[in-house]
Amino acid sequence: MVDGAGGLRPHWRGLLGAYAAMGDVLPDRANKLDRAFAEEGVASILPGTGEAERMWRCDPVPLPLPAAEFAELEAGLAQRAQLLEAVLADIYGPQTLLAGGALPPALVFANPAFLRACHDLQPAVRLHSYAADLIRGPDGRWRVLADRTGGAAGLGTARENRRLLARVMPEAFRPVQVRQLRPFFDIWQDSLQRLMPGRANPAIALLTPGTGDPYWFEHMYLSRELSCALVECGDLTVRNGAVFLKTLKGLQPVDVLLRRIDGRLVDPLELDGGRLMGVPGLLDAVRGGAVVVVNDPGSAAAETPALAAFLPALARRLLGEDLLLPGIETLWLGDAGAQARVARERALWDIGPAFDSGHAPPHGAPDAAALAARPWAYCARAMPPPSVAPCLDGEKLQPKPIVLRLFLVHDGERWQAMPGGMARVLADGEIPTGRLPAGGVCKDVWVLSEDRTAIVGPPAFAAPPLQLRRTAGELPSRVADNLYWLGRMVERLERSARLVRAAIARAVRGSAMLPREVTELQTLLHCLVDARIISAEAAGASSPASLAETLHATVREGREGRDRGAIARQFAEVARLMESVRDRLTGDMYATFTSTLRAAREETAAAGRSLDSLAHALAAVQRFSAAVAGMAAENMVRGGGWLFLDLGRRIERAGIVTAEVASALDQPPSRIETGLRLVLELCDSAITYRSRYLNVIQPAPVLDLVLADQGNPRGLAFQLAAMHGLLDELSGEQGGREMMAGAAAGLLAEAEALVSGVLAAPDQAVAAATLPVRLQELAASLAALSDRITRRYFALLPAAQALGWDGEAATLAGVA
Repeated sequence: MVDGAGGLRPHWRGLLGAYAAMGDVLPDRANKLDRAFAEEGVASILPGTGEAERMWRCDPVPLPLPAAEFAELEAGLAQRAQLLEAVLADIYGPQTLLAGGALPPALVFANPAFLRACHDLQPAVRLHSYAADLIRGPDGRWRVLADRTGGAAGLGTARENRRLLARVMPEAFRPVQVRQLRPFFDIWQDSLQRLMPGRANPAIALLTPGTGDPYWFEHMYLSRELSCALVECGDLTVRNGAVFLKTLKGLQPVDVLLRRIDGRLVDPLELDGGRLMGVPGLLDAVRGGAVVVVNDPGSAAAETPALAAFLPALARRLLGEDLLLPGIETLWLGDAGAQARVARERALWDIGPAFDSGHAPPHGAPDAAALAARPWAYCARAMPPPSVAPCLDGEKLQPKPIVLRLFLVHDGERWQAMPGGMARVLADGEIPTGRLPAGGVCKDVWVLSEDRTAIVGPPAFAAPPLQLRRTAGELPSRVADNLYWLGRMVERLERSARLVRAAIARAVRGSAMLPREVTELQTLLHCLVDARIISAEAAGASSPASLAETLHATVREGREGRDRGAIARQFAEVARLMESVRDRLTGDMYATFTSTLRAAREETAAAGRSLDSLAHALAAVQRFSAAVAGMAAENMVRGGGWLFLDLGRRIERAGIVTAEVASALDQPPSRIETGLRLVLELCDSAITYRSRYLNVIQPAPVLDLVLADQGNPRGLAFQLAAMHGLLDELSGEQGGREMMAGAAAGLLAEAEALVSGVLAAPDQAVAAATLPVRLQELAASLAALSDRITRRYFALLPAAQALGWDGEAATLAGVA
């Protein structure tokens, strides 16, 4: 920021002037920025995920770069990307650099990132995107700290930094002209489409390890920015030498894969087969030209730190020019001269692995014995002290060392850099390695515009007219599965909260409970045992204190997930499922879901020791459930995503109503009225019943309302009718295959028959007392229907078949 003579550098003056005009508001804006990240940005960690350490913070003070300085960096990095692609083409091709001694064989063949299976691949593009970490030394020059050729993280973080900073601090942008980031993503998207010139509208997918990856958010965000499908390895299959995405409609071809998993894991048949990841046969599809994978699976071989020692000479050999942007001075210790120099100047060098290990050893490592035994496995770097930039620390600006990461993409003709990036603030004592950690403090990078700067966008890309689509069939089966179970778990969580609140309403009366309330409490505890919320032993405890402890234990978080209560586990499972379908939710939907879920979890976790406080906190669960239902109803297109989310809710709620009515009616006929009153409470139908029948409680009217009335959204018939419509729509999209809608219609007829039987009985109480067995059979039919849905739409297996021999039948569940 300063020029060494007590003055401000010109490109900082406009920004600091804006801060001066804003007054002393930086700490407040920093808090708002942190909240924005927590609610909707990179650090939007849901309760129960256990990923709090992954939180990124954005410093409210950006790092501005003048246009001329950025142009020099772009030119230097473009040359470096061109050089690294040439090196990769040689080591995976003719290997003339090895034969001529320009590269030592140990740096290639001993490199874990060098994939021998990729040697015979001849892709049109080995390096499509590239990133580099840079530090500025005491002489003011930028130097390359590390090259990221396998696929660099941080793009999503950089994009979110800019978006949220512009929203929280719009005043800072007014006095300066900052180049926009959006054109870079347009260029990238256009270049991906051009990778398959023979396809009119190539199908592009981003391959992610899944929600367990630290950079899942970034993968999700990139898939949106680049308008491509977000897929996991299990979503893909190779058939007849081509790659396909498994969807509800069948197999859909994939032409371009933007790889965001380790290249060593992409194909277990030819590479690392010891992990449950990868797409068997993917490399064979690449050889046949059926799919383009970018970056090439073996491209991470160019990330080895020791390669920097040979790049100046390789640039002159392969490009006929000197490097425009120098790297950190590096020596490969497999060379005797380098060993002798490091031994003489030991204090000047940091010794680390020659191959990219993702971490830095402490200064002075390794020990002499390890270095003497395998000197070729180490390199030494003369690490200059990195420059510092002003960062907000508490309420004051403090100088902090930074590492700058810039990103480039090849547009088909030349390399273009994103006019911005991510500046990472180094922690005290941290040795930068080039690997992005899971969290920390970062800064938005501003590339300032000049008035004469031309605005360049991607050239027009001619595409044929698109066919209109209104089907749900192209939804990946994994996503449909997650949405289905998200709907089920939301209903399950709400049921647990309702049951516990209903039990608390009786338990707080203690010895003043009426006989009817004692029976209701025992029924509720039985329902809690059936739902696996409490144990049978805990339900049998007689003292009020032990019952209170049992109910409080359902929301206990426990240490590191151990001894976590059942409702707390359900919070965590809902959070996991919600994160897994985040790419299918709009920003408003996701913010609404997470804010209400987080509020419910925090209220229950903070509930006091009293049962009243717990009941009050659990009411937040119902607000969360209502938010999910309302946002889904009003914001989701009536397609595959909504169909499976709603189908999951209907299946689960139908099972809940069936089980709870069965438990409530499991009474002697003389006490059936107590069970009927509880049925109305659990199905949230008491007000409707009173409006129809006043306070006269009889079995047939109660059961008609909760079992057979298709207009009651908390009743069984409503769920079955909705399931019939959803399954009929899905069956229609599947060309009439496996018409499971008929099964839902049969269950609806069975529910109506139950009510008709009670209505026609001479003694309705006796008839109602016999229903639990039939309701349990209906619940088993619902579970069987759920299994058929799973086999048909998620596991993509045919229906289970029953084969008989010697008069006996056996069910073959896995016939393919």
